[in-house]
Amino acid sequence: MTRHAAIETKAILPPLENKAAEPGPIRSAVDDFTAAFEAFKETNDDRLRQIEGRLGADVVTEEKLARIDAALDAARTRLDRIGLERARPALAEPQGRHDGVAQEHKAAFDLYVRAGESGGLKRLEAKAMSAGSGPDGGYLVPDTLERTVLTRLAALSPIRAISSVQQISGGQYKRAVSTGAPVTGWVTEATARPSTDAPALAQLAFPAAELYAMPAATQTLLDDAVVNVEEWLAAEVETAFAEQEGIAFVTGNGVGRPKGFLASDTVANASWTPGKLGCVGTGTSAAFPGTNPADVLFDLVYALRAPYRQNARFVMNRRTQSTIRKFKDAEGNYLWQPPLSAERAATLMGFPVSEAEAMPDIAAGSLSVAFGDFRRGYLVVDRTGLRVLRDPYSAKPYVLFYTTKRVGGGVQDFDAIKLLKFA
Repeated sequence: MTRHAAIETKAILPPLENKAAEPGPIRSAVDDFTAAFEAFKETNDDRLRQIEGRLGADVVTEEKLARIDAALDAARTRLDRIGLERARPALAEPQGRHDGVAQEHKAAFDLYVRAGESGGLKRLEAKAMSAGSGPDGGYLVPDTLERTVLTRLAALSPIRAISSVQQISGGQYKRAVSTGAPVTGWVTEATARPSTDAPALAQLAFPAAELYAMPAATQTLLDDAVVNVEEWLAAEVETAFAEQEGIAFVTGNGVGRPKGFLASDTVANASWTPGKLGCVGTGTSAAFPGTNPADVLFDLVYALRAPYRQNARFVMNRRTQSTIRKFKDAEGNYLWQPPLSAERAATLMGFPVSEAEAMPDIAAGSLSVAFGDFRRGYLVVDRTGLRVLRDPYSAKPYVLFYTTKRVGGGVQDFDAIKLLKFA
C-alpha cells in the first residue's frame, strides 16, 4: 500500500457511456473484462492477507493470481480488437469538385494493381507534374486509400494515437523552439515599453524516413472483380506499418527512422534542462520499492508541471502494467482501474494508460514507464504520398506490392514528458 490517498486528475472526464446501448459483443467483452478484474482484486487481496499473516503468500494463490492476470490481458486484447474494428473506416468514395480526376486515378490504380497496366497512372502523374513517379519509384495511390491507411494507423499505432501529427510535402519538418524563459512583461497604457532581451531560440528538425511493407497476392485474387483491391492493400499494410512505427516512436535512434522519445538524452528531473527528458528514480534497481511501491508513481505524476498534467497519460507495456495492477492507495482502493467501454482506456490514478509493447520491461536502469502530455510532447511527421510498386517477378507465382510511406518523429517539447527509471 501507499501513504497517498488521492491525486489530482484531469479537470473534466468524459461522460460514462451507456453500456446497455452498446452492441452485444462489446457489452459482453466489457462485462468479461470487469469480471476478470474483480476476480483479480479478490485473489490479490487473499495474497496480501496471507503475506501479512504468514510472512509469505501461498503458492496456489500466486498461481491463481497469475492465471487471472493472463485472463485479464486476454480480455483487454479482445476489447481492443472490438474497439479497433468499430473505429476502422471503410474506403469511401471521393467527394467534391475533383471527383472526375479522383475516379480516373482510382480506375487507373485498380488496373495497375490487377494487371500491371501503368499507362493510365503515367499519364495522370505526368499531368500533375509529379516528381519521382514511374516504374522505379512506384505510383501514388488514390487519396482515399492514403487517408484510410493513415486513419487506421492512428487507431493501431499507440504513440501516433496520442501524439501530434503534422503533414508535410518536403523531406523534413523544421520548427523553432524557445530554450529559455519567455520574453514578456507588464506595462500600463501610458508607460514606455522597456527593451527586452532577445529570445533564445533553437531549431528542431524532423526528417521523414522511408517505411516499407511488401504484401503478396495471387493473380487469382487480383483477377477476381469482386475483390476491392484498395481495401485489401490497406488491410495488408496497416498492421506492418503500425508495428514498425510503434517501435520507432519509442526506441528509434533517428538514423533512417524516427527518433523515439526513449532515445532522447535524459537527466534527473531535479536537474532538468531543455533538450533532455527528466527522469524520476525508483530508488531500487530493476524493481519498485519494497515499501509503498506506488509512491514513485505519485512522484512521477507531480514531476510534470500542472499545465501538462491536465492532458497527461501513462505509457508502458503489458508486463509493467501487470505489476502495477496490484498497487493500492491508503484506503485500500486499487490505483489501476479497467476501462468502462471499448473506446476508453484503462486508468491509473485517474489518468489514461496507453499500452505500447515497445516500452522496455522492468530491468536495471530501464525507462519502463512514461508519463506526460504526448500531444504537446511528441510530434509525428507524415510526408504526403503513399507509393506502390508492383513486382510480379521476384516471387512467382505471387505478385508483390512494394508499398512505401515517409514518416518521421521526435520529441518537440522536452518538458511535457517524464520517465520513471528503475535505478
